[in-house]
Amino acid sequence: MQIAELRRAARDMVRSFGFMQRTLAGTDLHASAVHALIDIGRAGALQANALARALRLDKSTVSRLIRSLTKQSLICAERDDQDARRQVLRLTPRGAAVLTTIDRHADAQIAAALARLDAADREAVIPGVTRFAEALSEAGPMATAEPTLHSGPLPGLAGRIVDLHATYYNREADLGAAFEAVVAKGLADFLPRACGERNGIWHAQLEGRFAGSIAIDGEDLGGNVAHLRWFIVADDARGRGLGGALLDRALAFVDARAFDAARLWTFEGLDAARRLYEARGFVLEEAYPGEQWGQPLTEQRFVRSRPVTAG
Repeated sequence: MQIAELRRAARDMVRSFGFMQRTLAGTDLHASAVHALIDIGRAGALQANALARALRLDKSTVSRLIRSLTKQSLICAERDDQDARRQVLRLTPRGAAVLTTIDRHADAQIAAALARLDAADREAVIPGVTRFAEALSEAGPMATAEPTLHSGPLPGLAGRIVDLHATYYNREADLGAAFEAVVAKGLADFLPRACGERNGIWHAQLEGRFAGSIAIDGEDLGGNVAHLRWFIVADDARGRGLGGALLDRALAFVDARAFDAARLWTFEGLDAARRLYEARGFVLEEAYPGEQWGQPLTEQRFVRSRPVTAG
């Protein structure tokens, strides 16, 4: 009974503090960025591997997070006084100001909640919550569930895909409303025919959350060529092999339908995704300047021909 009650209380706290929202703590930052600023600010200076351990995220995800926070002038990397071969992360003045905003937001939430308790409850809750948090930290992380893949549309799928694309590409490539509109328009056209014989869409779930997507449009290009579209993985699901699993599921569909080739369009600089494509037989077919995403970029077209089978 105690565990069930604590679980419900923890879920209520997660919702109340805003962890289910797209941004956190009165900022326009997502949860991992907020926690990174808190940990770096608390330490004064922190190496990247220490930040990864504190956030319990894989190295590649933390590297992207560091690049994003540096690009926003919230943190900077400096040489370690103790070891010139290493760099440490520190808050910039702007980052320190954002951390102050985060702290004030949290203080206001906590003060408002404490004000609703009588004196005896206030005296009891503070040491109890503190000790419970310490015990959770000492216990360490439990094994997390594996992502699961699902096929076909579901209510709200378009909104989830658009949100994930808009958030990621705004952070990584500074793409804004024009890019979001292109994604939304394409999905609006595709989803009514997503269950056709030549089309497919797959999405991933991780612990009840939307974690990524991919689609094959077998109709829009013509010529028995499949169009691979809307391939993306959520930040908290990276490093688990989910991107490869989604690609494999989509390409299995392509091969089962005997498409002559599969094509995808992307742009220069998305190296992690490119490695996944090339590992599965895609080759760069063309690179050219374009502005369909709302700003000048070097667009790329990759193609994968139908695998040759023996016999």
